[in-house]
Amino acid sequence: MSPATSNVKSNASRAADSKPLEMVARAGFVGYGIVHLIFAWIAIQLAFGSSGQESDQSGALQSLAGNGFGKFLLVLIAIGMVGLAIWQAFEAAIGESGPQDKTAVAERVVSGVRAILYLSFAWYAVKVLRGANASMAQNQETKSAGIMAHSGGRWLVGFVGLVVLGVGIGIFVYGLLKKFTKRLKMQEMPANVRKTTVRLGMGGYTAKGTAYAISGILVVIAAVTYDPDKARGLDVALKTLAGHPWGVWLLAVIAVGIAAFGIYCFAQAKYRKV
Repeated sequence: MSPATSNVKSNASRAADSKPLEMVARAGFVGYGIVHLIFAWIAIQLAFGSSGQESDQSGALQSLAGNGFGKFLLVLIAIGMVGLAIWQAFEAAIGESGPQDKTAVAERVVSGVRAILYLSFAWYAVKVLRGANASMAQNQETKSAGIMAHSGGRWLVGFVGLVVLGVGIGIFVYGLLKKFTKRLKMQEMPANVRKTTVRLGMGGYTAKGTAYAISGILVVIAAVTYDPDKARGLDVALKTLAGHPWGVWLLAVIAVGIAAFGIYCFAQAKYRKV
């Protein structure tokens, strides 16, 4: 490593260790948790009643825009998401301490993807605040339709669906095997808090993984049947479940799991290694 590169990395490391950045990132977890709790409530309404809202994170953001306090929360969520994005960008650029093997490189790539996702989530929050159309589902459907209109586009959409399916399975396994615990300050938790946090993490990640896996399958079906309506991400995945007698109960379980993930985010705000 050249002296110039080493100096840049050293400066980036000091920036990443910034206390204000850590505080904003931890606040971001609180905002992320609130959004998932609202998301879970929308899913419950969809399972046992009806909901005119988008059944995904953008629907949760839109539900906050109805009053002054909700808009205030949206501002905090947007700031928190930017903080999380910056933190993950530093993780991608610098990496964690220790040997930089293939696993470490993979972690940096994942951190880069997280940074993009958090930043896009912040952008959706800003769009909701501005009163613009911020439907993740509509955006995904429109893009899928545009891609499928071109030669080979259906293959590309199908590939994206397989990637989403793989991500869903990965998230499910990540939660089932409790791999998230390595990112938490487990030794600082009281025994009862540690036990509850692990259960919430397992339930949350497996529920989100299941939802994303179903979403990925539907995107593949959209490509095969040339039906962009099925390429609406989590929204169509949850609404598809709500349309079947057996699916309603699976949707209810997923909703409970998403709520568990929301509460788990609150634990991350305090105990996540940042």
